Amino acid sequence: MARPGLIHSSPGLPDTCALLQPPAASASATPSMSGPDVETPSAIQICRIMRPDDANVAGNVHGGTILKMIEEAGAIISTRHCNSQNGERCVAALARVERTDFLSPMCIGEVAHVSAEITYTSKHSVEVQVNVMSENILTGAKKLTNKATLWYVPLSLKNVDKVLEVPPVVYSRQEQEEEGRKRYEAQKLERMETKWRNGDIVQPVLNPEPNTVSYSQSSLIHLVGPSDCTLHGFVHGGVTMKLMDEVAGIVAARHCKTNIVTASVDAINFHDKIRKGCVITISGRMTFTSNKSMEIEVLVDADPVVDSSQKRYRAASAFFTYVSLSQEGRSLPVPQLVPETEDEKKRFEEGKGRYLQMKKFPPWPKTRFTLRAGIV
Repeated sequence: MARPGLIHSSPGLPDTCALLQPPAASASATPSMSGPDVETPSAIQICRIMRPDDANVAGNVHGGTILKMIEEAGAIISTRHCNSQNGERCVAALARVERTDFLSPMCIGEVAHVSAEITYTSKHSVEVQVNVMSENILTGAKKLTNKATLWYVPLSLKNVDKVLEVPPVVYSRQEQEEEGRKRYEAQKLERMETKWRNGDIVQPVLNPEPNTVSYSQSSLIHLVGPSDCTLHGFVHGGVTMKLMDEVAGIVAARHCKTNIVTASVDAINFHDKIRKGCVITISGRMTFTSNKSMEIEVLVDADPVVDSSQKRYRAASAFFTYVSLSQEGRSLPVPQLVPETEDEKKRFEEGKGRYLQMKKFPPWPKTRFTLRAGIV
């Protein structure tokens, strides 16, 4: 792949945006270190400065804001690739987000550099790797804050229920394709395993005791409007992820009553599209606590209130991990969750298994932030 060039956006836009596009192909083109060679631009970068309205209660950038930027970058590059050949036009819809880790906090006033690269394609899906860097524009210092892998599927503009084929890519090494195929098969299996939970509903409980699941469980109801949607009438994946992060944050704050911060997001599965006009209910409940971290399950249900022919359905689900922080940003012990029902005890043991697996095979380097937060 040729070394990408930088194209700046027009002046006066509220956000600074840069797209990485390769110049004309040449015989001396250098292959990508991690991704395949493709004829269309295989990497983009979106940049913008973090403003006060991006902050969470602790004063850092809201995790949901970062998740939304990650999805926007992934949607741009995958939609561009899926329309790189002549044929039926399409839009790339988010199907799954692999585990996403918050390696370091991002501060207000810093510039977020969100870079996305296509790393694998199957017949009907695109894998995109996204990295987020924060830049202190006063000192020039940069640091890696987030890494994520997303999967998109191309939906026809004529019929958004029709999944189209993805243009193939050319890999610089055969191992890249083989490794990508293994990742594809693994995520496909995991998506199938999550569907059995689709009938599970978070029910309110009167006068719950502190530290129980019922005490901190929370729900948010949102009417999907035009500003939440793509030009084609269904919700941006990034909008859904930000709402899920907000609900998970409320659950964590209610449980420990301190400042909290997103540490990681386990795989987010998007089971079905959410259309404009739907009323969505985002529900969160605590499933597991370790000494210094909390796992929260978040479920998204969509109710097509303007279409009586459709019933309420499960649209997305995920597990978020939060940590409790002092005013100085140091990790605090988490009150231990008290599961009461058999279902809560079962979810607690499942969460414990995920936690132990994560500790055994951590997907991030042991950065200063993760050590301070107490999640490794």
